[in-house]
Amino acid sequence: MKKNNILVVDDEESLCEILQFNLEVEGYNVDVAYNAEQALQMELEKYSLILLDIMMGPMSGLKMAQIVKNNERTANIPIIFCTAKESEDDTVTGLNIGADDYIVKPFSIREVIARVKSVLRRTETQNQVAEVKEIRYETLCIDVEKKCCTLDGKDIQLTKKELEILTLFLKNTDKIFSRDEILERVWHNEVIVLDRTIDVNITRLRKKIGQYGKFIITRIGYGYGFKN
Repeated sequence: MKKNNILVVDDEESLCEILQFNLEVEGYNVDVAYNAEQALQMELEKYSLILLDIMMGPMSGLKMAQIVKNNERTANIPIIFCTAKESEDDTVTGLNIGADDYIVKPFSIREVIARVKSVLRRTETQNQVAEVKEIRYETLCIDVEKKCCTLDGKDIQLTKKELEILTLFLKNTDKIFSRDEILERVWHNEVIVLDRTIDVNITRLRKKIGQYGKFIITRIGYGYGFKN
């Protein structure tokens, strides 16, 4: 599996070392820069994510983020601000620039790792969706851009979660997903979801996709999948 490259930009050397060590333990490749000027001299295109402090000098993290987002080669790199500044204005400014998340110091390493995983997962999902415009299995078709599904050329009304489950299954036919995997891929751990909620969505989905409902299989004790 390809490792994600992460760049940590912060003028606190000890914090950079802590972040680098713990993120590398999680399996990431991590580089550090102690100011924005140094970071901008690096090959930014290779990074999957930037952890960026705001309060640095002479160039602030906000200014660096603007430069990164205004360059078409680096505009899609997700940025998480890690900063002691916690005013609403700073948060809004960072998010308006295009930051993907915002963590206020002091923070726990567990929180940083969780945020990093969440942003990378979301980015990878968005990239995969952007690459594929249509997912088809015989006469069952998902239009990824329009977020709709057709059966035999006719629209079928799926909820957002039903469509995301079906998309997951059709992109990974013959793979069995556990409930935890479905929660992570579809609900992104955004809410507390009971196993029963997944079962209900699967049952409704089977009914809505007609003759293809029988292809959604249950492996007792393991999970669900779409049999090719």
